[in-house]
Amino acid sequence: MAVSDQSIATGTQLDQLCINTIRTLSMDAVQKANSGHPGTPMALAPVAYCLWQQFLRYDPEDPVWPNRDRFVLSNGHASMLLYSLLHLAGVREVSPEGEILSTLAVSLDEIKNFRQLGSKTPGHPEYGLTSGVETTTGPLGQGVANSVGMAIAERWLAEYFNRPGFELFDYNIWAFCGDGDMMEGISSEAASIAGHLKLSNLCWIYDSNNITIEGNTDLAFDEDVAARFVAYGWDVSHVSDANDLAALTDAYHHALGVNDRPKLIIVKSHIGYGAPHRQDTKEAHGEALGEEEVKLTKRFYGWPEDAKFLVPDGVRENFRDVMGKRGRQLNSQWKALFSKYSAQYPDLAAQFERMQRLESPDGWDKEMPKFPADAKGIATRESSSKVLNAIAKNHPWLVGGSADLYPSTKTRLTFDGAGDFEANHYNARNFHFGIREHTMGAIVNGMVLSKLRAYGSTFLIFSDYMKMPIRISAIMEVPSIWIFTHDSIGVGEDGPTHQPIEQLVTLRAVPGLITLRPADANEVVEAWKVIMTLKKEPVALALTRQALPTFDRTKYASAAGVARGAYVLADAEGGKPQAILMATGSEVYLCIDAYEKLKAEGIRARVVSMPSWEIFEHQDAAYRNEVFPPDVTARVAVEQASVLGWARYVGIKGRIIGMHTFGASAPLKDLQKKFGFTSDAVAQAARDQIGK
Repeated sequence: MAVSDQSIATGTQLDQLCINTIRTLSMDAVQKANSGHPGTPMALAPVAYCLWQQFLRYDPEDPVWPNRDRFVLSNGHASMLLYSLLHLAGVREVSPEGEILSTLAVSLDEIKNFRQLGSKTPGHPEYGLTSGVETTTGPLGQGVANSVGMAIAERWLAEYFNRPGFELFDYNIWAFCGDGDMMEGISSEAASIAGHLKLSNLCWIYDSNNITIEGNTDLAFDEDVAARFVAYGWDVSHVSDANDLAALTDAYHHALGVNDRPKLIIVKSHIGYGAPHRQDTKEAHGEALGEEEVKLTKRFYGWPEDAKFLVPDGVRENFRDVMGKRGRQLNSQWKALFSKYSAQYPDLAAQFERMQRLESPDGWDKEMPKFPADAKGIATRESSSKVLNAIAKNHPWLVGGSADLYPSTKTRLTFDGAGDFEANHYNARNFHFGIREHTMGAIVNGMVLSKLRAYGSTFLIFSDYMKMPIRISAIMEVPSIWIFTHDSIGVGEDGPTHQPIEQLVTLRAVPGLITLRPADANEVVEAWKVIMTLKKEPVALALTRQALPTFDRTKYASAAGVARGAYVLADAEGGKPQAILMATGSEVYLCIDAYEKLKAEGIRARVVSMPSWEIFEHQDAAYRNEVFPPDVTARVAVEQASVLGWARYVGIKGRIIGMHTFGASAPLKDLQKKFGFTSDAVAQAARDQIGK
């Protein structure tokens, strides 16, 4: 970590004026909304002010400067702390196209509109909605885990792009967190892997105020957090009073000087500081103070009691002249350096610029495999491995790994030079997240927010462990890649604990998430083509453990139909279909077998492969009706998972062959027979539909 050349002037009236402005803006916004969390912003105002004003390398006039320090507010309920800082620092708004606008990211009017419909100051910070917010936080622990992903990304970027005399990337990640973050298990997972990787560019500032919603943390939490983090391999320092700017300055300087491990600064604070009846109470955590308490608190601060949303003269100017000036200078120096870098390393510079635009490099798909027809076939996890390696070989910033399962998920990159990302060996493509599915998801999100194309993989059943980061990737509209294998009762003898039943339904229920379940190796190829074009949608790719036949595409339709979500794989001959058989993934071949049996009987059937409901629903009505003619009501859907959701495609009269219970431990063929997943059962369901 580079050390700031400037040191803070302690005890000045201007410093205190700025700190109290942060506090009172936060109090006033929560009070006006009659909703929110005033206590933590009041307590942490000096901690944040010291960091932002004297240490954070950030240009408010260019909040997407690539080498900026990242600030993560993991205790996102304290959102008014961040909104106040963004406003006072004069952070500019960035358009969805990346253009820096002249308007403020957070105006005073937006602060007055805190938690109201359509405002840029929602209850918890949202990435993409409010410029300057580096990640969506709120569910506790997610932010600190995101920060680990950001720290990993910086290390990777520095190793890949930096050259002698051209240190393009050397930024730091600072994350505020609270008692709630420390209690959530994800923070332990994230801290463990950060310590293992010796991420010295990462510093968490832990607000230890001993208050949660229910009361004092002694009710449920009395562990020695410092000892825990020392055991994880972190450097730990303490600040006994959040109002002590000199001690905070020393702690930040100390953190910047530690270059062999991540840092934790434990700060003791008083929630609701200055509120005569609310300080150190659970009510200060999540309730507006009340008009009278606000006035009394302002009196304690020496603030005009009746003034609301007051920003005294000199406060904005102070941020501009210290933080803003430092940021402008550093950004200007970086841009000059990048200009010289572009001349000397044009290929690398072009790659970097593509990364920033979330574009793939030219030729990323030039080695994509093609799979010949094969009745025995190949598991889609195996074909995906071949496709993934073919892409990654020509796509340098496609990186990722698994939660200790790459021998099973087949997500290891095996080409020369891929390597393993480890402490002090950061120029590598394979990541080992350990058996930490939850934090893997949040780390991947942090990497994607840093412009890497990152993936994480595990068994589909364990998507439950990482539901929150999956959900947040969709809220943020970032293209995180989730690779899930062992996607059905096809895992056989592993039994119901490992057989996903309801997981596909829960993934499909996430707005904005694309779920893809390809039916054979060539659908896998097309699925990855879809994935690599996504810029705003995360994707869940569901793959099989068991081999699936590779369809003869000279006999059946091209797998290119995957791009439309659903397509006619095999159609009726000699007229309109009498019945439509539909399925995803490993059940499509059952429909094809049933189709051939019905065809031999003179029954006209159509087979629709539906790898992605979401993509199909994005198609126009004409195409959807072409695939599913409304007047063909004899329909059968087949999926080794919960039947929930299929009714929209089979209609009232249709039949769904799916799972209504958990699975069982047995060989796959026995399970398929027990639960009705046979081509004979599919064919009979179609006959029943058409009365034959």
